[in-house]
Amino acid sequence: MSIVVEHEKRRKEILEKALDVFIDSGFENATFQKIADRCDITRTTLYLYFKNKKEIFNYSIKQFLANVEEDIRKIVSDTSRGYIDKLTNILLIVFNGLDDNRRLLSVVLHYLLHLSRKNIAPERRIRRRTLRLRRFFAYLIIEGIKAGEIKKVNVKTAVEYLYNFIESAIFQLAILKRENAEDLRKTIIFAVKQLSSGL
Repeated sequence: MSIVVEHEKRRKEILEKALDVFIDSGFENATFQKIADRCDITRTTLYLYFKNKKEIFNYSIKQFLANVEEDIRKIVSDTSRGYIDKLTNILLIVFNGLDDNRRLLSVVLHYLLHLSRKNIAPERRIRRRTLRLRRFFAYLIIEGIKAGEIKKVNVKTAVEYLYNFIESAIFQLAILKRENAEDLRKTIIFAVKQLSSGL
């Protein structure tokens, strides 16, 4: 059991150092050798944990999304909360996760630009990664409408409305490097209240 724990701990340490390499070199110029050097291990040892730099990158994103999704599932299943409260808290969880992981966010944006320069449309990849979040939004909006807590709206439009706040937060945190994000949190709370039926 401790071997598995140690292996996972080492993978996380590699991820942290790999993020530095991605930030310093950009995704396209980061190499497996640079990552191994930053970790003070050989490439052969690095292969014990990851097969290539793309796997390291994808694993970072999966870890982040898994942590956020775990918190979201707890909120969705919490019967003591109303639907507006659930939507608000899910957006805040995502936002706080982005705020806490600005380095990863920066690397992801550089990667998307890299794809764009190669004439590879990143939209499909992004949609695939965010599909579950959109489904949570849709489910809560539908259930909130049924319960009378959310006004009758076009569900697809409402999901896009909420998701646009996440995209705005990404832009402000990663591109504009906004230090104090409290106004963004207030905007999220205000935005979700606009869906309330007022009951």
